[in-house]
Amino acid sequence: MSLWIPVTLAAAVFQTLRFMLQRQLSLKTLTATGATFARFLYSAPLVVVGIILYLNGTGQARPVMGPEFWIYGALGGASQVLATIAVVLLFKERNFAVGVTFKNTEAMQAALVGLIVLGDGISLAGFGAIALGVAGVLILSVPPDSVRWRLADAANRAAGLGLAAGLLFAFSGVFYRGASLALDLGDPLARAGLTLAAVTSMQMIGMALWLSLREPGQIRAVVAAWRVAALVGLLSMAGSFCWFTAFTLQNAAYVKTVGQVELILSLLATTLVFRERIARREWIGMGVLLASVLLLIAVL
Repeated sequence: MSLWIPVTLAAAVFQTLRFMLQRQLSLKTLTATGATFARFLYSAPLVVVGIILYLNGTGQARPVMGPEFWIYGALGGASQVLATIAVVLLFKERNFAVGVTFKNTEAMQAALVGLIVLGDGISLAGFGAIALGVAGVLILSVPPDSVRWRLADAANRAAGLGLAAGLLFAFSGVFYRGASLALDLGDPLARAGLTLAAVTSMQMIGMALWLSLREPGQIRAVVAAWRVAALVGLLSMAGSFCWFTAFTLQNAAYVKTVGQVELILSLLATTLVFRERIARREWIGMGVLLASVLLLIAVL
């Protein structure tokens, strides 16, 4: 098994746990923006210290971080922030499993983004699997309380937030891959760590400035909720490092597709932890999406 596959699976586990905590923070004490800021406030300093120790311990010099690296990193960081806010808002519209499933449309959208931005290739069978995933999204978009499925009902706030989150996460994954590949380093862990350190630092500073101007009370609220928020940051750091490492090893569309194992994890969280009901149409939509994931993995 290629290294990027277990690394991606680990990233999915960390990300699911982090979203579970962010969901609880947004429902109780923080806004969607505040819950998003928590992941960067408590992870960025640790990532910076970690990569410095790693480079010193392995005797590697910091490479030149040119304009291409910073442009890709800034675009990826901004896309990820907006995507995370959209997901947290989505959790207020639909149950946890559906929210995560919508977010995971990034795998399909990353294929087109990667093709356009980086020239990443996708096989014909891969596109077939992604097309199956699109069908799953259409099924899932219709609210569970609708008597019958109609395409017109698929256009709603929850579906819009979910697809926007997926598209933004797709952009962030491709931009992060571009940033990491812009570093002249042979060690994929060093490339991933440097990219993660730079991006999370920019995200932390940018969101702190935004909140101080638009939602000043949220910074204090994030600090006050440090017990849960710090855990969000640690899970974010672990998950992001795994994602970044996977992006340096494989096409972003494939990485994000394997990462859709989050769907299974979110189902467990929805039924066992949050005790939320999943409608029959939602089960069908998620099942079709899962089939597209398994098919894509089979043709890799």
